[in-house]
This record gives sequence, C-alpha cells and structure tokens, in this order.
Amino acid sequence: MIAATTVATPFGVLLVRAEAGEITGIAWLEGKSPKHTRESRGENGVLAQARAWLDDYFAGRFRAVDFPLRAEGTHFQGRVWDAIAAVPCGETATYGDIARVTKSGPRAVGGACGANPICVVVPCHRVLAAGGRIGGYSGGRGLDTKILLLRHEGVAIPSPARRSRAATQTSMTL
Repeated sequence: MIAATTVATPFGVLLVRAEAGEITGIAWLEGKSPKHTRESRGENGVLAQARAWLDDYFAGRFRAVDFPLRAEGTHFQGRVWDAIAAVPCGETATYGDIARVTKSGPRAVGGACGANPICVVVPCHRVLAAGGRIGGYSGGRGLDTKILLLRHEGVAIPSPARRSRAATQTSMTL
C-alpha cells in the first residue's frame, strides 16, 4: 500500500510518498492534489524519517539522507539520479558534468532530471546549464523554486537582471 503525507516548506508544499518502507516520491504539490494515496496516520517509519530530514533541510540543517529511497525509472535515469545525489549541498554541477560521469549527453541528463521522482532529496536543482546558467526545473514554481533552493543552500545566484545583463555582455564580446 502506498502511504503519503504532506510537508509544508517555506517554498511550497511537498507530497511525500512511501511504499514497502521506502520513499518512492517527493513532489511539489503547487496546485495539484494527491491521487491514489492514503494519508499516513501517526507518520511512523520512513515517512517520519523523511519529514524529519525535510524539516531539518528547510531549517538550514543539512545532513546526509538517512532513509531508504526507491526511485522508479529506467536504468539510465537511475545512473543520472545517483550522480545527482552525489553533488554535495551548497555545490552545483552542470548537465555536462553529469553527462561525463554517466557517459551520456547533456540533453539526456536534462530529461532524466525532469523525470526525477524524489525532488530535493535527489537534488536535481543543483544541476545547472553550461556557463553557470540556471537551466530548467520542472518542480514547484519552476525556476523560481530552483533559485530559492540553491540560495537556501548558500549557492550564489545572480538576480535575473544581472544574469541577462551578463549574457548580453558575453554575446557582445563574441
């Protein structure tokens, strides 16, 4: 049976799903309602562990994941998610960096990032485009949520006006 609970965060509400003692999904609700899940009563076991970890994360207490995960996807997606999970909190990697590790291409990595079923814990928000550009993010409110998560972890992200000005200056010098 699939059990689920919601976790309110400063950036929106997360739906946390578990099955057979493993976390199988963490997703931003952002206007969506959970389907085919049962709200956990008492939140024991893995849901309680995941909630405690998320509460710590959003309180600025970053620690290693200490509960079991089962992200369902293709073999390739699993390799990408493992590589993303190895990116430390407060650091970033590019789609190209992950592509080199997984012996694939940056676009394929981007596709796997977009299919990541366990957001925040498998931190696809830490994956940026080439040249430090923000790239994409399909969770929550999109890029706004990605930027909030990165800033929360202490990653310096220029404001949109500064990013566009820097891009204009770069294109002018080419």
